[in-house]
Formats: sequence, C-alpha cells, structure tokens
Amino acid sequence: MKQPETQVADGARAVPRRGLVGGPDFEFFRRRYFTPAEVAQHNAPEDLWVSYLGSVYDLTPLARKYKGDLLLKPIVEVAGQDISHWFDPKTRDIRKHVDPLTGTLRYRTPRGRFLHVPPQLPRSDWANDFGKPWWQGVRYEVGRLSAKTRNIRIINTLTSQEHALEVGAQESMWEILHRCLPFNAHAASYTWKYEGKKLNMDYTLEENGIRDEDEEFDYLNMDGTLYTPAILLYFDDDLTEL
Repeated sequence: MKQPETQVADGARAVPRRGLVGGPDFEFFRRRYFTPAEVAQHNAPEDLWVSYLGSVYDLTPLARKYKGDLLLKPIVEVAGQDISHWFDPKTRDIRKHVDPLTGTLRYRTPRGRFLHVPPQLPRSDWANDFGKPWWQGVRYEVGRLSAKTRNIRIINTLTSQEHALEVGAQESMWEILHRCLPFNAHAASYTWKYEGKKLNMDYTLEENGIRDEDEEFDYLNMDGTLYTPAILLYFDDDLTEL
C-alpha cells in the first residue's frame, strides 16, 4: 500500500529538537497554505494581500513603493480578496480584449487601469522601466491559497483549554501545530491524538484518518458545524518552546 506523501512545509526540515521533540526546524519554517479568511485580514494599503490562480501574494511592498499613485487605487480596492477573474488561467497574464478605439489587443481592466498596465495610447510620461509587471514571477508570493478548509478543535488535556481553528485541508499536522503556537508556545511538547490514536505529524488530517465529512452532512441535509473533530493534546513533560 502506497504511503501518503510527507507534507512537511517547504524550507522546513525534520531534525531532532530539545528533549522529546522532533520535527521541522521552525527557524526556517515557512507556511505553505493560507485560508481565504486569513488573506481577507490583510485588506489595507499598509498591509495588502491578494490571491489569484491558487497563490497568495503580499503586495505591501508594491503599495509602499507607489503610495499616492492613482494607478494603485484599483489594487487597494481589492485588498484581501481573490482576483483570479482578472487573469487568463492559461497564460497567467491579465485578460485581454480588442480595444474599440485602437482595434488592438489590450489588457482588460474594468476597474480602471492599474500599475504596470500600459496606457491606451502612447504617452511620454509613462515610465516602463519597472522590469516585469507585479503579477509576473514569484517575488510577492507568500504561499498557496487553501482550496478547501476544515474546522477542528484543539483540546489541551492538561489545562482543559480548547481552541477552534480553520485550517487548510492540505496542511500537515506540523503546519497546524505552527498555527497553535500563538496560544500554546509549548505545543510541540504534547502528543497529539485523535480518538486515542497518535497522529503522524507529517500527514494531513485526512491521511491521519480524520475524515472530511462535509459532503455527507450536505447529503443528509445536516448542519456539519454541529460536529467538529477534536484533537487531544497530552503533555509529554518536556517544556520545548518553538
């Protein structure tokens, strides 16, 4: 039987840690997935994220560089949103149309022309020395957009504290653990279990047998939010802080 592929985050490597803990080296840890709700939190010019074609981009440096430029306005208006509809998924370029004025193929910008899009007609005041347009390449990419999210509960059996999390279905347990660090800096000092079974931290929820039953709840016309899987954390007597 083929084993599930290891899901440790890019840039994180499995190394021994202090005490009982082993897993990704969080000094080099980089998130792979972000939920739409997380992207939506970055919705201001000074903290501007967008997603498109399955990836998430931090355009804050771009907004800072062009602060006050009118061509930044259409981008600021969609801060925190998915703008995949701006793009042709085959070319990964901005969608184009035949301009009725010039009869030429131009970028389609219903919200108005934005940064790095050429003007409709030649202009002497348009600086095109910016290199690649902001939407090409990976310079602003911070991760992938979670195509499917799941809700789980994390219960600390030592303190009886419970936290609800929305996580990406493709995230490994190590990545979910990383989400827990703000409210439990010693999360890696616990054994993680579901229904009495120790979880493989390199696997996803589904690979660990924590099934996504949303479709079944929908089929039965039941409210799936009434049942949220609970992961129990058992303290290992080792205060390792990541």
